Order: sequence, then C-alpha cells, then structure tokens
Amino acid sequence: MKSYRLHTCILIALFLFLMPLHSANTNQSVIKHKLQHVVAFKFKEDVKKPQIQKVEKAFVALKEKIPEIAALEWGTNNSPEGLNKDFTHCFIVTFHDEKGRAVYLPHPDHKAFVEILKPILSDVFVIDFWAKN
Repeated sequence: MKSYRLHTCILIALFLFLMPLHSANTNQSVIKHKLQHVVAFKFKEDVKKPQIQKVEKAFVALKEKIPEIAALEWGTNNSPEGLNKDFTHCFIVTFHDEKGRAVYLPHPDHKAFVEILKPILSDVFVIDFWAKN
C-alpha cells in the first residue's frame, strides 16, 4: 500500500512539474509566429473629434471584415515623455504570417478604410516586425 501511495505521489509531482513547462513551450510557439503591423496616425490640426471617432470605428471594424487579422489592439497616446511628435493614435494588427498581411494590405475593406482616413490624416508611421520574447 505504501508503495502505491509513493508511486502516486511521484506521478502527481512529476505531472505538476512538467505541466508549466509544456504550457510555456506551447505559448512560445504561438508567440513565435506573430507578425505585428504597427500603424500610428497624426491628424490634421482642424480635425474634429467625430471625424477621428469615425476613423477609430472603421479601423476596429476591419477585424470582423478581414479574417486574416488574428488580433487588433489600439489606443491613444498617453506618454508623459512628449516624444510622440503629434502622433496620437496607434493600432497594432497581428497576423499569423506574411500571407495574412499580403491579403490585408490590398483588401477592398482596408482600401475603403484608407479613403475614410486620407482627408483628415496629416502623417502616418508604419512598421512591421516579427514579435520575439
């Protein structure tokens, strides 16, 4: 009976030790294949808040319209450093691969969004990178 309990305890301890390692490796493989498309906007000085809100909603709607978008995050600048060079909005679009990005860029819904954006845009900054841990 003692031998059975000892073996059970060893198996449980081994399971509890190995599970976090397996989870970490699983998460890393997902993170390894994350292409980030970062877009920052600077709007013209005379742009009104409802116009900017229209752009925000239109960009966020792309997630539902273009299946290749794995994730979409966005926000407005709140850095205390004062180094944003008047860029106020940042959108991060995540793709699993370059094929997804290749579909997104010329996609009709993306092009329609750009047409909403253009009249009120002063400048744009775009950088793409493979996320690393």
